[in-house]
Amino acid sequence: MIGVHSALTVDPGRACPRLLLHVAVVRPVFVWGAPGIGKSSLVRAFADSLGLPCVTLVGTQLAAEDLIGVPELRDGRSRFAPPESIARTEPYCLFLDELNSSSPEVQKAFYSLILDRRIGSYELPAGSIVIGAGNRATDNALARPMASALVNRLVHVHLRASATDWLAWAAGAGLHPWVLDYLTERPDQLWVAPPKTEEPFSTPRSWHMLSDALRSFGEGVDEATVRLLAAGTLTGHHAAGFTAYVKTVRHRYGLDAIVRGDAGWPRAATDRDLLYFFAEAFRARLVKELPADRDHASRPVRDFALRAKGLLVELAEISLECAQLVVATDDEGMPVLPAWFLVEVTRDLPRLVAARA
Repeated sequence: MIGVHSALTVDPGRACPRLLLHVAVVRPVFVWGAPGIGKSSLVRAFADSLGLPCVTLVGTQLAAEDLIGVPELRDGRSRFAPPESIARTEPYCLFLDELNSSSPEVQKAFYSLILDRRIGSYELPAGSIVIGAGNRATDNALARPMASALVNRLVHVHLRASATDWLAWAAGAGLHPWVLDYLTERPDQLWVAPPKTEEPFSTPRSWHMLSDALRSFGEGVDEATVRLLAAGTLTGHHAAGFTAYVKTVRHRYGLDAIVRGDAGWPRAATDRDLLYFFAEAFRARLVKELPADRDHASRPVRDFALRAKGLLVELAEISLECAQLVVATDDEGMPVLPAWFLVEVTRDLPRLVAARA
C-alpha cells in the first residue's frame, strides 16, 4: 500500500483540478483519500469541466468477467467483447472507483485499461483519460495492497479535506443554512479520521447527508429530530455541538449576547449541552481574537480580555469542567491560548488553575 508521505497532498478546490488538468490527460492518476471527503465528486466535476462523459466502474461491485466481457464469434474466430459502458467510440473519462478495494482478479483485469488503455482488442478512444480512486488502509476501510507494477504506473495524489473549499461549494449547492453557519464557525469539525468502531463520523459527505435530511423535514423539524439526525450522521461530539447550535438559533441566544452582557451563561440542567457548546465557541473566540503578544493587543482587545476573565469566573461557578475546557491545552499538551492571558488567568482565577493541575 502506498504511504501517505509518498504522495502529493492537495486540496479539492483549485490545486487538485489544476493538477488533473495537466497530468490526467497524459498519464493515469490515482486519487487517495479518506472516506467521504469528495473524491468521486471531484473526478466527476473534472470530467464535466473537460466536456467528457464520466463512466464509473466500482471495483467492489465487479467481477473480472464484467470487464473482460464475454466471448463472441466473428469471422469464425472467438474474441472477448467488452461491455457497452466501456466500449465507446468517443473519448470519455474512465473512473475506477474503489480500485484498491477490488479483488486481485479484478485489479488484474484493470491492468490493461490502466497500462495499455485497452481491454482485449478494444482500445480507449484518443483523448480519453483514466483516473482511479480509493481509501487508505489507515482509514479503517476495505483496502487491498496494489501490485508494485500497478503502483509504479500511476501518478499518486493524496486528497485532503478543505473546509474553505467545501464551504464555498456548499454555499452554491444550497446546503441547509444551519449546516453552513455552524461549519463556518467550527470548520475544524468538517472531517475527522474514521473511528476504529462502527459508528457515525463527520465528513463532508455526512454533513451533506444531514443537510439533505433537514431540508426534507423542513422548518418545522423539532429539537428531538435534529438531535436524532445529527447523532445518525456525525461524530458524537460534533452532533451534540450542532444540536446545541440549532437551539441557540431558534432561541436567538448566542455567544455574542453573552460577551456583550445582554445574556448570561445558561444555567438550567436541561441546557448543559448548550453550555458546553458556548464554552467551546468561547474558546475558539479567544484563540481567534487574542494576539500572541500582549503588547500587540489594541485597547478593544484588552477590554475583551478583561471581560473574558470575568466570564470565565461566571462559567466556573456554573461548571468548573466547562471553564477548564476553555483554557485547556491541545491534544499534545501545548497551550492554545496566549501565554500572557493564561498568566493573568492563573493570577486572577487560582481555583480554575488548581483544578487543572
